[in-house]
Amino acid sequence: MKWLLSILLVGVCFQMYAQSKAEIIQERIEFLAQEMEVEDISMEDIFEVLNDYYDHPLNLNTATQEEMQSLMLLNDFQIKSLLKWRDEKGLFKTLYELTEIDYWDLLTLEQIMPFVRVSEVKEKQKRNFKEYLKEGKIEGYMRYIQNIERKDGYQRVSDEEKEASNKYYWGDPSKIYSRFRYTHKKDLSVGVTMEKDPGEQLFGKTQPYGFDFYSAHAYYGGGKIIRKAVLGDYQLQIGQGLAFWTGYGFSKTADASTVKKNAGGIKPYNSTDEARFLRGAGLELGYRNFSFTSFVSYKGVDGSIQSLDTLENEEARLASSINQSGYHRTTSELARKNSMHELIYGAVAKYQTRVFHIGLNAIQQSYNTYFKREESLINKYQFEGKNLLNLSADYSVIIRNLSLFGEVAMSADTRKLAVLQGMDLAVGRGITLSALYRNYPKDYHTFYSTGFGDGGNTINESGFYFGGTFRLHKAWILNAYMDLFSSPWLKYRVDGPSKGNEVFAQLKYKPNTRFETYLRVRQKNKMQNASEYVGNIRPIETYRQMKYQWGLSVKLSGGWWWKSRIDFVTDNRPSKGLQKGFALSQDILYRPNKLPIEISLRYAIFSTDSYDTRIYAYEYNLQNVFSIPTYYGKGSRAYILLRYSFFKDHFDVWLRYAVFVYDGPGYISSGSEKINGNVKSEFGAQLRFKF
Repeated sequence: MKWLLSILLVGVCFQMYAQSKAEIIQERIEFLAQEMEVEDISMEDIFEVLNDYYDHPLNLNTATQEEMQSLMLLNDFQIKSLLKWRDEKGLFKTLYELTEIDYWDLLTLEQIMPFVRVSEVKEKQKRNFKEYLKEGKIEGYMRYIQNIERKDGYQRVSDEEKEASNKYYWGDPSKIYSRFRYTHKKDLSVGVTMEKDPGEQLFGKTQPYGFDFYSAHAYYGGGKIIRKAVLGDYQLQIGQGLAFWTGYGFSKTADASTVKKNAGGIKPYNSTDEARFLRGAGLELGYRNFSFTSFVSYKGVDGSIQSLDTLENEEARLASSINQSGYHRTTSELARKNSMHELIYGAVAKYQTRVFHIGLNAIQQSYNTYFKREESLINKYQFEGKNLLNLSADYSVIIRNLSLFGEVAMSADTRKLAVLQGMDLAVGRGITLSALYRNYPKDYHTFYSTGFGDGGNTINESGFYFGGTFRLHKAWILNAYMDLFSSPWLKYRVDGPSKGNEVFAQLKYKPNTRFETYLRVRQKNKMQNASEYVGNIRPIETYRQMKYQWGLSVKLSGGWWWKSRIDFVTDNRPSKGLQKGFALSQDILYRPNKLPIEISLRYAIFSTDSYDTRIYAYEYNLQNVFSIPTYYGKGSRAYILLRYSFFKDHFDVWLRYAVFVYDGPGYISSGSEKINGNVKSEFGAQLRFKF
């Protein structure tokens, strides 16, 4: 049996090494992003984790539980069984031994192989400054992206007109980004990031200091007592995201049995999201199974201040919300920039073993401006005040093939509890089942949260989720889930209590790494305000949306890949009737093994009856740029992406051109973003160097 596994492993290794690094990481990110319905997403933190593990594979003979969790490719049962095997039978000699461990198989091995290794255990040696420089990696990015067609907001007008009207942008349409970072494996990171969004000035009247956004950090991790320390900008992830979580946090994905979040604690910040990060310092101390984390953050945020131009008394200022777009293009957007100051501090105490952990968390958020939303029924239970204290307790425990996890969080201003309780059950190697219950009261408050749910906020929702992954055969995998949810109070576009449900199923056939096809079906029943009605009272109606997606990926000879995808959407609601949407996309990828060049091509056609039947499609882009453009209306979409590596892969250049061509009325969008014509295109270029 061992010789057969060895042969299979050699075959898997050969296929994996034939794929490029970028392709392997992109495949994982595309899988996670499939169900995201948002055009611009921030997934740099996921890319950085996988990129770092690809460059510095995790040694499974020394890997800790936290390091394996951070891979986001292994479940609790696989990690527990690997650690148990290592304790009982010693160090691994070859990777094929992993297939003999409970809950492991060739598919799991294939997923993690690019990011792990098996090697001898060496004693940690103290390194001096010269050794850190020699062993570390210096990496830099310089990026330029610009829409080609002129939008109305970029008309050439005087500064006086720009000050008087919020229609015009102060800057040019270019998006400029630079990042420089030094890393030593996973224990040291020092970096700086700079970005200018389209419409923002660069060294101009409104931006005299150059870029609109600057970010810098210095991070250390890996010590026995001082486990993590950061100065500057950083992320913080706690529990299941009910009380506090920055960075990417998933809910429902095509991986139906992955609902538990593995909090990463303190992490260095490398993203360009200008709102959801911390700026200050954080420290994690540890002794054996105990750890204690303290942190503080102080930064400016973009508040929507009522009567900002007329209120002279600082105490009379009122904030209705915090703008998280990060755009500072117009006079009103510039007036909001750093109009409020945010102070966040807190502590996390945790006890953790391989099969159990419990954490106690306290986070205090304070603002120098009083929060008070407009008087309306929908805002009745929204946060009001300057200070918000969140307390929570989270836990997880593994009992044989059962994993239990959860979090209870309280906002001290209302003393309301948000609750999440989940479980995973492994049935042999082929089946993993998940169940999750959440209850977020309408008057639970927190500014930083990503609790599992159907809505975008951890508030005003309760529900039950059931999902599972079924490995029907070595080449067949079925993922399915059902989610039942309700909201006891009003929410955006729903003027009353509401409820809904969602059912999802995906059947994938992947006999080898050269061929993959899948069929995905999703049905969603939700309630929403009727768009057309008679009388003075707007009714709430229930609509049913069906989404069908078929995908095919085939590796041809000579480094060519062929990918096809068909999407079909129906939306049926009483006020509008049955609406349909359709999209067909064709990708051709060229990834030769012996040439330092990669090419990605796509051509897509789409036709949707309305925005309700829009279709989202993940695209390959410049490295560290993630986009899921929306297909709606009638038209076509195409892009070409070129990558060239030179000087022994120390330098990489990307060039990208993408275009929408609509069968429309002669204009695209409206307001400042309006384009006269039916073509919308952009050009992007990026240079990366690493030593």
